[in-house]
Amino acid sequence: MTPIRKKFADNLKKIRESKGYTQEQLAEKLDISTRYIQLLESSKRCPNVKIETLASLAKALTVKPGAFLSE
Repeated sequence: MTPIRKKFADNLKKIRESKGYTQEQLAEKLDISTRYIQLLESSKRCPNVKIETLASLAKALTVKPGAFLSE
């Protein structure tokens, strides 16, 4: 996995947890599968993320999209 994918996966999980959402709750809020959230948070299998998905995640978690890639 590339370092940027690992950073995204780690930050997504950290942000989700800090906002008090379970994977299931976030998936429901975004109308996507829990399995997809699990993949996005996986440090070994994080898939390419569409810009629309990134924007939806940011909106649901009330953060700027760049928060997923910050150090």
